[in-house]
Amino acid sequence: MNKPVNRRRFIQLLAAASGATLLGTAGAHHTDSHFEDDAKHHIVYQLNKADPKYIGSILFSAGEMIRKYGDDVEVVIAVFGEGIHLLGKRPQRPIPRDLQQKASSLAAYGVAFHACGNTLKSLRWTKNDLLDFSKEVPIGIDDIMQLQERGFTYISW
Repeated sequence: MNKPVNRRRFIQLLAAASGATLLGTAGAHHTDSHFEDDAKHHIVYQLNKADPKYIGSILFSAGEMIRKYGDDVEVVIAVFGEGIHLLGKRPQRPIPRDLQQKASSLAAYGVAFHACGNTLKSLRWTKNDLLDFSKEVPIGIDDIMQLQERGFTYISW
């Protein structure tokens, strides 16, 4: 597992990049959450729509949590249904490239992106169809439930 880029550095770069604009693909990619760390806060976002405004809002919120809490927050974005196209190398829904770049940037700073295996099967996709920072989980909803059982706060909108 790659160590996420220092979040303090991310905060400095984020501030320099002016607010809502996240960085492009920088640093090492992170494909799993760092459960062995002792973050005080844990949050899992549900991302299940291909709507660019919806996706942008979730990515922005995740970035804001990192900006506010730094290394003291564990962030997972559980991606399933139509939202899975955000993580596709060749999405079948219109996903703006800048949203995939924002997701990649967040992954470089420790945000985990969990891709639902059931959704992948329904599209006949494999791990090879996903962006490198994605982690496949067998069942997206089960993943959310297990994260909640570990103390993650569940966010859906």
